[in-house]
Amino acid sequence: MGDEDQLIVPTVEGGLLDAMTPHIEAVERRKQREEEDLAPTPLVFRVMLTLALIGGLAWAWSLEAFGPLGVLVVLFVLVVPFEKLFPRHAQPLRRPMVVSDMTHALLLPVNGVLATIVVVVVAVLSLMWIPGLLLRPLVDQLSELPRLVLGVLLFDLAVYWTHRFHHEVPFLWRFHQVHHSTEHLDWVSGFRVHPLDGALLAPAFVFLIAAGFSPEFGGVLAVAQAITGLFLHANVRFRWRLLHRLIITPEFHHWHHSNHEEARWSNYSTFLPVWDMIFRTYHMPKDARPQTYGIDTPMPKGVMEQWLLPFRGLGSPVNAVRHPWRSFKLVLSGTKRLLRDMRWSMTRKHDQTPFGVPKVPAPQDP
Repeated sequence: MGDEDQLIVPTVEGGLLDAMTPHIEAVERRKQREEEDLAPTPLVFRVMLTLALIGGLAWAWSLEAFGPLGVLVVLFVLVVPFEKLFPRHAQPLRRPMVVSDMTHALLLPVNGVLATIVVVVVAVLSLMWIPGLLLRPLVDQLSELPRLVLGVLLFDLAVYWTHRFHHEVPFLWRFHQVHHSTEHLDWVSGFRVHPLDGALLAPAFVFLIAAGFSPEFGGVLAVAQAITGLFLHANVRFRWRLLHRLIITPEFHHWHHSNHEEARWSNYSTFLPVWDMIFRTYHMPKDARPQTYGIDTPMPKGVMEQWLLPFRGLGSPVNAVRHPWRSFKLVLSGTKRLLRDMRWSMTRKHDQTPFGVPKVPAPQDP
């Protein structure tokens, strides 16, 4: 056997070590990034960054009269520099599905019209006006400041449960999954919503009005919720450890969007995490950060396909018109199933998980 045919085994001092060096360096870089991500940022920087983002988003929302394109441009100019300077995740500006999310933003007027129609129907059918009327005598006796605080708490509580139902009730998840299908959280991902998903705020709004709060107060809270939502989706890395249990932070909402097994079915609150703590859905580990987002099922890339996806398998509207009695019975049966799933969500134990998880079967019809 000649020298050229001999098997050359790399030594630790030679080829093997050289081959392993890039992998070792990559592991070290990843570990360093994780340590930097866990390290708290200076307080002054956190205050300035928070005020800049929230103020900029509020200003952008005030420009809605100039059209969705104007809002989109302002958001891009204000938020993207922060995302590039202090990114939570390294991702390109032209990341996958960014065009789809921008299209969602540009279609806000159409989305709003469709959502308004559904909001009125859902507000009445949700029956949330009943507990609101029961609370009205108490609300009428309160002075201005306690009334304001109570209004925020009640709004947040109502949104918590409607948001939780959107995740844990299969029929409602059909629509809300469009929002959670994004695998990249950033300045524009918060716009990806189904038009009928706007019904999320309807029960909370009608609850406040029935309890004696003004429509203007409910409208202010709804706008604040929208602005906060855009802020919470930003791909910006900073921590507010002292505030994690007092107010909602981007990290809190990023865990809500993550597809980590231990983070599913958690962090439903809008303004205050107190409701997640009370109902045992709070998830904010000290030594970890959400790394991946999205859902387990495929999502179409086109906006219209995403809007039509929740209606697949629900039957033809033509058949509904041709067979009204059969359709009525199907609607009645579906309503009973919806209420059953909502009751199951409200009474499930902490170690139980909602539908679609093999280890815990979905509730069965009686």
